[in-house]
Amino acid sequence: MQKNLARKRRAQRGRKKMRELGVTRLCVHRTPRHIYAQLIVPAPEGDKVLTTASTLDKEVKAAGGITSNIQSARVVGNIVAKRAAKLGIKQVAFDRSGYKYHGCVKALAEAAREGGLQF
Repeated sequence: MQKNLARKRRAQRGRKKMRELGVTRLCVHRTPRHIYAQLIVPAPEGDKVLTTASTLDKEVKAAGGITSNIQSARVVGNIVAKRAAKLGIKQVAFDRSGYKYHGCVKALAEAAREGGLQF
């Protein structure tokens, strides 16, 4: 099986459980060059994205550094936590999208926790 298809299959299992629980999820997507985070709330007519943060944001670019490392993932985690706080969201489910909880994904999650998100 192809690597990306296996990752998507793993991601579906977690998302199914999150949909059953009806919780807001912090969804992470990473590429070799960038990392993206979205706060998604389930809705009957389809999931809605509340806020996003990525290494393409001006705030992250202002912090400097390379866009594909752990340091930039921490900055993205802090930004998404601040934006969630503005929306009044404190409790989320962490959707790692089938990626291993390691490296950039782990750094983003820990930074989001330090920023005030609970999961």
